[in-house]
Amino acid sequence: MGLSPDTVMSHALDSYRVTSQPYYRPVADEVELFDAAYAARMPMMLKGPTGCGKTRFVEAMAWRLGRPLITVACNEDMTASDLVGRFLLDAQGTRWQDGPLALAARHGAICYLDEVVEARQDTTVVIHPLTDDRRVLPLEKKGELIRAHADFQMVISYNPGYQSLMKDLKASTKQRFGALDFSYPEAAAEAEIVAHESGVAPDVAQRLVSIAERSRNLKGHGLDEGLSTRMLVHAGSLIQRGVAPAAACRVALVRPITDDPDMRDALDAAVGTFF
Repeated sequence: MGLSPDTVMSHALDSYRVTSQPYYRPVADEVELFDAAYAARMPMMLKGPTGCGKTRFVEAMAWRLGRPLITVACNEDMTASDLVGRFLLDAQGTRWQDGPLALAARHGAICYLDEVVEARQDTTVVIHPLTDDRRVLPLEKKGELIRAHADFQMVISYNPGYQSLMKDLKASTKQRFGALDFSYPEAAAEAEIVAHESGVAPDVAQRLVSIAERSRNLKGHGLDEGLSTRMLVHAGSLIQRGVAPAAACRVALVRPITDDPDMRDALDAAVGTFF
């Protein structure tokens, strides 16, 4: 006897299931809004700076909703075939292999395109039929039309701070999505996150957040982006493992974010203020 369609679906998505609850601290009503968007199967766009928690939020929502999560890290070399699929040659001959977008649409996963503006615009247009009332994905090379599973949802993210004329979403793409704005949490909440994720004491986490706030004030004045929550967790993890705070901050915060000697001196001074 052959496997049932439900069994085939389960096996196809086994490796994409979020098996344990990710830690995510809500900062506003984003969880409730995403719940409602998923119930309506509205495609969603998450906008915010690097390292502020967009990907963790999607993981937490996939776990909360009980849906598999297929994540694609977009890049400028990604082609439409990388998303929808292609024919491959093996010992038995030619076979079709679904890409991540086709797999999610066919079997009912959440498909998350991370930093979608890094992909070429001629690649991202393939998502258009899935993000309107058609909810279909044409596989032109295969001559098949996938009608999206009832549980399928499309989610994309990008950093508006890095927008340019060459790297921005078309209006025809943006208007297909609902949008949630993300930013770095307010200081107390961010310190709570850093302490939980890295294991450092609350007062150490608060000092790391204070350094980050200093750096974010330098955005546009020598820094393209301030220190992210993710970077603070890295620094806290080093401190928790016995690295001296100043050295941990140098390795995890200051050196990765800039090569400018004056800016490094300014950030080192901020570190010295709090450690």
